[in-house]
Amino acid sequence: MQYTHLGRSGLRVSRIALGTMNFGYVTDEAASFQIMDAALESGINLFDSADVYGGPQTPDMAQGFGLSEEIIGRWLAQGGGRREQIVLATKVYQPMGLGPNDKYLSAYRIRKAAEASLRRLQTDHIDLYQMHHIDRETPWEEICQAMEQLVREGKVTYVGSSNFAGWQIATAQSTATARNFLGLVSEQSLYNLTARTIELEVIPALRYFGLGLIPWSPLAGGLLGGVLQKVQEGRRATPQMLASIERYRPQLEAYEKLCADLGEQPADVALAWLLHNPVLTATIVGPRTAEQLATSRRALDVTLSPDTLDRLDEIWPGPGGEAPEAYAW
Repeated sequence: MQYTHLGRSGLRVSRIALGTMNFGYVTDEAASFQIMDAALESGINLFDSADVYGGPQTPDMAQGFGLSEEIIGRWLAQGGGRREQIVLATKVYQPMGLGPNDKYLSAYRIRKAAEASLRRLQTDHIDLYQMHHIDRETPWEEICQAMEQLVREGKVTYVGSSNFAGWQIATAQSTATARNFLGLVSEQSLYNLTARTIELEVIPALRYFGLGLIPWSPLAGGLLGGVLQKVQEGRRATPQMLASIERYRPQLEAYEKLCADLGEQPADVALAWLLHNPVLTATIVGPRTAEQLATSRRALDVTLSPDTLDRLDEIWPGPGGEAPEAYAW
């Protein structure tokens, strides 16, 4: 396994992160335990969850809320040094009920959500506590103060963000600096070959402030995992996936041909493309089985030549570079 620093922090994490959104939802507890055992054995030490994981992420369908964290907690409770060997990350923001304060990032909500996550995870601290989305109605001073208090109490070690815009990252860091607080160390963003918008302003902001990038949906929901070949072999696909295939068919055909010419699996190439970015700390993989987890490690050994990177840009063009040069002289 390869390791790197989590942003500008001194903490070292694996370049492959275990995403646990499937735990309790499409992957049962026994299989989830097998996946976590396999991850630990392979050297993966960054485990990522969220309070809302484990079921449909809508407040009117509350079944499963917190189940992912509960499964992780029961796995940690087995002992054997599990807790000491992992960097445990979870998130706060999403609705966890129908009450007026069961969502978002008020100081009240952050405190209650952190304590609830700690109970479910059966631990006394969260290594990386991430804001799952931006809260436009809560002042940054309030959010920052709430996170500072959790750090002061030893309940949280590092703070991260997810789905933030570049200017929101800058605002958060400016507020933290004014309070002599470390602030953010990482950002989780949607980023893959089909979704490159963050190259405009988010990635430049991360580079400037020294934050690590942790992409989610690195395979675009499976679209970059050799979907054409799988469907041709008889693999069932959802109506949404079939619609995406038709939308991107020419690009998918060119992409899967390039991967075949390289002698690599499409999923490995997609992950390797992300990992070549120096801003990136780790990419999240969300396996449904231990076997799927094992295959993701191959991406660490895939080296993409400049010519291959240029070809990938041709197939999956980005926004044209960083702002403002991408759209202005």
